[in-house]
Amino acid sequence: MIIVQTPLRVSFFGGGTDFPSYYLAEGGAVLSSAIDKYIFVTIKKRFDKKLRVGYTKTEMVDSIDEIQHSLIRESMRKTGFRQGIEVTTMGDIPSEGSGLGSSSTVTVGALHAMYTYLGENVLAERLAQEACEIEIGVLKEPIGKQDQYIAAYGGLRFFEFHTDGRVTSEKIKMDDEKRRLLNHNFMLFFTGISRKANNILEEQQKNIVDRSSILRQIKTLAFTARQELEAGNIDALGELLHEGWLLKKQMAGKISNGDIDEMYHAARMAGALGGKITGAGGGGFLLLYCPHEKQNAVRAALGNLQELPFQLERDGSKVIFNYRR
Repeated sequence: MIIVQTPLRVSFFGGGTDFPSYYLAEGGAVLSSAIDKYIFVTIKKRFDKKLRVGYTKTEMVDSIDEIQHSLIRESMRKTGFRQGIEVTTMGDIPSEGSGLGSSSTVTVGALHAMYTYLGENVLAERLAQEACEIEIGVLKEPIGKQDQYIAAYGGLRFFEFHTDGRVTSEKIKMDDEKRRLLNHNFMLFFTGISRKANNILEEQQKNIVDRSSILRQIKTLAFTARQELEAGNIDALGELLHEGWLLKKQMAGKISNGDIDEMYHAARMAGALGGKITGAGGGGFLLLYCPHEKQNAVRAALGNLQELPFQLERDGSKVIFNYRR
């Protein structure tokens, strides 16, 4: 049996510029971090030739074409599995509609588990690239590339998506004390709204050409945020997040709504410097940057919302159990 642990993520700046339809024309940049909430993928041999896939439901089939879980099915196809294995996925939080990159986390974790089962040591770059091939190339999902890369690499990172298709990754350089303070200044609340991101992402993708000037500003914020973090000006992140949220809301009609605007305004009035809805928007989690001394006031202002404590995660996808007979 193989068990792989792959982190979820929060994206701070640059979302939307990682869509191929944008970065192949102008280049994109994203600042994001893995967090200490995970999806676990297990794989083990079966005694018969059937394929079993376990997630929120269980599938038992005779051929790969019968598997309904598209991410697992295409990961099997990519790695060459055809029969006689069981694959299960388990998450720290309900994954659908969270805005924390769960689909790409599943894909990266599944590929990692399957390659490990085959005895192959695959680097993060290949895991991310092949996850993108599955989600964007094969399944035609209207998404960008940042989620696959941060799940594979982990850490607090700056990614650039180049016009020639290359992706470069750079760790944000911070001393331990600043990193600890940064960790303490983030808050994450579940809005109580679960949504399917595809409709929002499809609208955002259609708007890329018309909103290219907004995307340029969003990209600039990612570069500015990297500079501020590496200079140790961590509180600057709060105001930059606020700027980014105002820009992001212009990318598609359903990114925000009256309820989300109310939550965000209440948090700002209570002391949060800035924030955003994670992922595509429309629901999921509300990420806030808030100085530690103001956090109890923010909790009181958002008293009806469930908080998810988290830390930034240094590691990307990794094997935590490997027993092969």
